[in-house]
Amino acid sequence: MDRPIGIFDSGLGGISVLKEAVHLLPNEYFIFYGDNKNSPYGIKTREQIDTCVQRVVDRLLQRNVKVLLIACNTATAASAQRLRGELTIPVIGMEPALKPAHELRHSGQILVFATPATLHMDKFRHLMELYGEGAVPVEGYGVVECIEAGQVSGEKILSVLHSIFDEHLKKKTDAIVLGCTHYPLIRQALAQVAPGIPLIDGNLGTVRQLRRVLERNGCLRPPEATGGYELHTTGDASVFLPRMRMLMELAPVTAQ
Repeated sequence: MDRPIGIFDSGLGGISVLKEAVHLLPNEYFIFYGDNKNSPYGIKTREQIDTCVQRVVDRLLQRNVKVLLIACNTATAASAQRLRGELTIPVIGMEPALKPAHELRHSGQILVFATPATLHMDKFRHLMELYGEGAVPVEGYGVVECIEAGQVSGEKILSVLHSIFDEHLKKKTDAIVLGCTHYPLIRQALAQVAPGIPLIDGNLGTVRQLRRVLERNGCLRPPEATGGYELHTTGDASVFLPRMRMLMELAPVTAQ
């Protein structure tokens, strides 16, 4: 089916998911929206998040997308269930990768690093009931703001991460779950703050689910199709589009 795939995030974080998707599905065409004007979502109320989400979804629906991928843990928790009930196209969301992290646990703690909104919603509480043994929620105050400002390395982001993690890391830690799609963009900084500790995110699992949905619905583009992507922002394009392009270069890829 020669229609695009819509991906959106509260800001720049979804670029980490887009990079995985472009790598795993090179024949598909993606339209990415970053809602940078309203970022961060993680400190907003559920109602505020849902309003922001709907505005971006409306833009993507105008482009006749065949699948909607919510590349944001907070937006998924706030709005995915509603969107699935209202839309006729598949809606794929994110969730903190607590299950795979739980499998790495050997008597130590699992730090679940996410936005305040994600950690306080019912979706996360249910996840904790299933896989939360030894898991400690860690609120990422100030991190998204740094990334949105392009500060993915250097003294500022390291200072913020140390203020968040130093006390937690005094205890044995078996893994850190990156429960926000912004956070894989600062893997190198996190590795400096928490050396040797596995950093687990849900990006690859989500993109594999996207591929399964496309296959199941018979709407993969043919192998000879030329893939690609567009980048859009609700913020200042002169500021955020160059940052998006930079992060597309820097974002890690794990898809095979």
